[in-house]
Amino acid sequence: MTNTILNFQTATGHEVLAAAGKKYLRPGGRIATDKLFEWANFQPGETVLELGSSFGYSAIALAKSYHVKVVGVEKNPDSVACARANIRAAGLKNEVEIIEGNIFNLEAIAGKFDYVLAEAILTMQSPLGKAKLLAEIHHRLKPGGKFLSHELSACDKEEQIHDDLARVIRVNSTPLSETNWISAFSAARLQVEKCQTDSMKLLNLRRMFQDEGIFNATKFLWNILTHRDIRKRVLEIRQVFHKYQDELGYIILCAVAQ
Repeated sequence: MTNTILNFQTATGHEVLAAAGKKYLRPGGRIATDKLFEWANFQPGETVLELGSSFGYSAIALAKSYHVKVVGVEKNPDSVACARANIRAAGLKNEVEIIEGNIFNLEAIAGKFDYVLAEAILTMQSPLGKAKLLAEIHHRLKPGGKFLSHELSACDKEEQIHDDLARVIRVNSTPLSETNWISAFSAARLQVEKCQTDSMKLLNLRRMFQDEGIFNATKFLWNILTHRDIRKRVLEIRQVFHKYQDELGYIILCAVAQ
């Protein structure tokens, strides 16, 4: 487990999962992210701005797989330090940079980018927060640049899902329907070219082993089994996912800046 000391009763859902050892915190899992990157059609030397870089795993994978330049923004100083150490270990100091900062203050980052990537970021914002962040994203993209988004979707019962998720995740989590996500993007002059929805995969056992690998997935499950406070929180989250298994899922979207 991570050395970070958390109050597991009040910590956010993603903090609890990360403390237990889960590295891939995406609602559709790695397969959904890979599909999003396939749509992006990255070219070597292009630039990517990643919002909420956490420990730098996605940024490192992008630079290695597609030979792009990545700038990541992360507000947690411990995560920034960990990400920078991971980047050095990967030998990618010239390809990946992690900036400690606020995703709502992107004007502090110089230049414009070919792509902006945000995964499991917009869902956690209020309607006003979503609108503000999408406007910031549009401003950071070059004309014709692409916004790559991977979020929670709710095909029905948006209010009930919001209430239950906010209770167990300890964040004002507000998934939208596909129609409402597309409308929010359009209002920020981000034209959705492709989107895909499917069921929630975050705590799906099979997908967990695919995303994390056998060793890390086993370690994560062991931490849940042997730490009562973590187990209580993870089971609460899983119960909400199960309750809304027919309504709650993920959505990936590729949008172009107009």
